[in-house]
Amino acid sequence: MTAPTTDAPTQEIASGVDNEIFSANQRKPIGSVGLLIAAMCIAYTAFHIGVMNLYPLETWTYRLLHVGGGLVIGFLLFSSLTFAESEGNPRTGRMLMLAPAAVLVGVAFVQVMLFWAGGTGVDQAASATATRWTFGVPLLIGTVWAMLVAWFMPDPRRGQLDLADIILAFAAVAVTAYIIFHAPLLRLRAGTGLAKEADMFAALIGVLLILELTRRMAGLALVIIAGIFILYSFVGPWLPGILYHRGYSLTRFFTYVFTDQGILGPTTAISSTYIILFVAFAAFLQASRVGEYFVNFAFAAAGDRRGGPAKVAVFGSGLMGMINGTSAGNVVATGSLTIPLMKKVGYKPQTAAAVEAAASSGGQILPPIMGAGAFIMSEITGIAYSDIVVAAIIPALLYFVSVYFNVDLMAQKFNMKGLPREELPQFRKLAKQVFLFIPILILIGALFMGYSVIRAGTLAMAAAAVVSWLTPYKMGVKEILFALEISTKMTLQLVAVCAAAGIIVGVIALTGLGTRFSSLLLGLAENNQMLALFFAMIVSIVLGMGMPTTAAYAVAASVIAPGLISMGIDTLTAHFFIFYFAVMSAITPPVALAAYAGAAIARSDPMKTSVESFKMGMAAFVVPFMFFSSPELLMQGEWLNIIHVVAGALLGVFLLSSAVQAWYFGHLNTVLRIVLAVAAVAMIDSGFLTDFIGIGTAVAVWAIQKRLVKPGAVARGAD
Repeated sequence: MTAPTTDAPTQEIASGVDNEIFSANQRKPIGSVGLLIAAMCIAYTAFHIGVMNLYPLETWTYRLLHVGGGLVIGFLLFSSLTFAESEGNPRTGRMLMLAPAAVLVGVAFVQVMLFWAGGTGVDQAASATATRWTFGVPLLIGTVWAMLVAWFMPDPRRGQLDLADIILAFAAVAVTAYIIFHAPLLRLRAGTGLAKEADMFAALIGVLLILELTRRMAGLALVIIAGIFILYSFVGPWLPGILYHRGYSLTRFFTYVFTDQGILGPTTAISSTYIILFVAFAAFLQASRVGEYFVNFAFAAAGDRRGGPAKVAVFGSGLMGMINGTSAGNVVATGSLTIPLMKKVGYKPQTAAAVEAAASSGGQILPPIMGAGAFIMSEITGIAYSDIVVAAIIPALLYFVSVYFNVDLMAQKFNMKGLPREELPQFRKLAKQVFLFIPILILIGALFMGYSVIRAGTLAMAAAAVVSWLTPYKMGVKEILFALEISTKMTLQLVAVCAAAGIIVGVIALTGLGTRFSSLLLGLAENNQMLALFFAMIVSIVLGMGMPTTAAYAVAASVIAPGLISMGIDTLTAHFFIFYFAVMSAITPPVALAAYAGAAIARSDPMKTSVESFKMGMAAFVVPFMFFSSPELLMQGEWLNIIHVVAGALLGVFLLSSAVQAWYFGHLNTVLRIVLAVAAVAMIDSGFLTDFIGIGTAVAVWAIQKRLVKPGAVARGAD
């Protein structure tokens, strides 16, 4: 299905920002095949919305259909290669090469269908090796065979489905159908000595398919990390110290990891409910052009200010990133508009890309949606969603104010102008359409009125369709179906990475690695909480490099959070701390996915862009330490104390931004940059002494720059 069109002309600057984004390895099937894939995508999202609101399913069945359906559509839509500009033809003999894989997977598929038709499967009375040659071995060999052909002899036709990937899709159906049929038995025997060989084969092939789809959609980083954790499960008996464990058999490990302790656990629980719901909400906003309105509104409000496009990126990309769910994906969506405009008013290519990356990443910490982060945190910690959203307000404010300070100071430094007012949307005209913010307001209102997250998200989605009827882009049946279709395409990456993260979570639970790592953290920090937080920051960033936020946070929280909490750090503070650094891994060199996505659009050096984005978002590396030492930043405490701490924090991030940009009330030399940076770091502690140091330093540097005093006089005054 193609995007619906309208006769209404689009004159606004953000026209096209809501268009569907195609990745380099995404197919564009045409004709009846394209309609079939569109129908599958529509059915996938509609199924989830229906189950969540109307007809609840048993937990394992629902999550297995979520993962299995994502695998099927993912393999059909996303190739193992990046498509070239011009299509070629498949290699001669390729069909013949795939014939054995098709036969082997077909045999296993028929065996599973016979289970369902006959009503009996591999029950507890069956032998340990039952269906080895009619299910397990054929499915494993056929799946690996098809995977290898897809790697080394890919089909270069973008408009056609690849037979190898069709075979992998059938393998995914066979695995899903087997586990659903045997779920009542697997709840009892998975991960124990009672598990059957067939159970192991189904789980093993399921893991292989998840990792392959993750590689296609999110790159190798998460696949390598998951592979290391899987390897660790088997080499534990030969490892020293805290890494030692007794080891596990193939059957026990793989059947355990495909339960609600691993792949079907918390990460898939989130992706099958909150993530898919709010991605669908974002898709409805996209299909109704509300996202386009958000960006136009930002341009009308700030586009003519100095460095205007950069300020638009801060607000527009932050707002879009909040509902988008992935930092890099949001950079591609909004950066294609904002980055060229930033370059137009004088920003260097790497700076333009860095601003977009920092703003889009910040959307992941912006309430009320936080790119699904709030829902994941609520699921893991048991803390009410509303409490998490309230706690996130001030840290998000500090981050975006900091990025704003950076772009404004840079604009002052290089005397950058905004865009001409005649090139921008008319604010008066857009103000008349402020009702397009209603879906967001309904979402927030419903949540704070006590509605469930699912009900609130569904109401907001419906509101997005209703408000579109007051615009030229009315959502009818065709537009709603299009929204459901693109929702599935936007969700697939998160389905894959959450399932892959579930593998890691399962390994941690099975081996007890989280508890042992917590003991190591305690030992290294020697009960020094600040030192423990520093180690936690490093681990969160390293684990998050190359991984989407949801997976990065889920893995880091499993490894680090128990140790921090056992040291007496508040649960909410510990998880927020980990979450912020997992988010910021997207703009942290050397592997910064959001910065690299921006660099591709700006045609800048990826490493220079990642360094620049790190500087732009530097406040995010300070704010978590601030809310550790000052819980008031998480809305915990008296209002007067909260106001005092926020005022000090705002001064701190302004001083830090000035030091980074080498501009305060004029150019800063190296010495004054260091002085301001030290003062900014001092503001981490919210005490009156540090406030005095920060304010005194700010005034002293201002006086020096205005030539009211000389540096020597300030130094003597300090004595």
